[in-house]
Amino acid sequence: MPEMNRAPHERPIPGAAAKLAAQVSALLPVADTARTRLRPATLADFDVFAEIACDPVRAKGLGGVQDRDGAFREFAAMVGCWLLRGHGLWAVMHEGACAGFVQIGFEPGDEEPELGWFFTEAYEGKGLAREAAEAAREIGFCLLGLPSMVSYVDSFNSRSNALAKRLNADRIPSPNPDLFIWRHKRPKQ
Repeated sequence: MPEMNRAPHERPIPGAAAKLAAQVSALLPVADTARTRLRPATLADFDVFAEIACDPVRAKGLGGVQDRDGAFREFAAMVGCWLLRGHGLWAVMHEGACAGFVQIGFEPGDEEPELGWFFTEAYEGKGLAREAAEAAREIGFCLLGLPSMVSYVDSFNSRSNALAKRLNADRIPSPNPDLFIWRHKRPKQ
C-alpha cells in the first residue's frame, strides 16, 4: 500500500522516534535458516500481516477475520510482547520479501508460551513455516531459556496440525475439543 494511503498510525514518524525504534529492534534476536531470515517485525511488515489477518480464509486460525484497525491492534500486541515478555513476533523473510510470521506469544487464555506461525498464501506449502518455526523454537528454548512451549491449533486447521506433527510436537489433552494443543520438545543439548 502506498505510504500516503496508510492511516496515520500505520506510518513511521521519521527522526528520533524512528531511530529509537530501530535501536530497540536491533537488540532482539535474529535467526537465519537455509532459506529464511527471522527478524523482529516492524511497521514495514504490517501490510503483509493485514493481508493475512483481514482474509476470511487465512484469518480463521488467528481467531477470525479482522478489519485493518483490528489487525493493527493485534500486530501491535504481538510486537509489544517483546518489551513485556522478552519474546514476540518475527517477520519471516524469503528472498527479500516478507513471507509470513512466526511468534512466541503469550496472550489471554494461554497457559504457557505459544509457538505460532502464519504465512501468506503465496508462501504456503514450501516448507518455510517449518524452517522458521524450528528456528523460533530453538531461540525460545536455548537463547531465551523458556521452560516450555506449546502450539494452540484449531482442530480444523489440517496444515498447521500437520506442521506441529512434523515439528515432532506431542498432542496433549485439551479442555476444548475444537482446539489441539501441541507440546514442543526441548532440543537435545
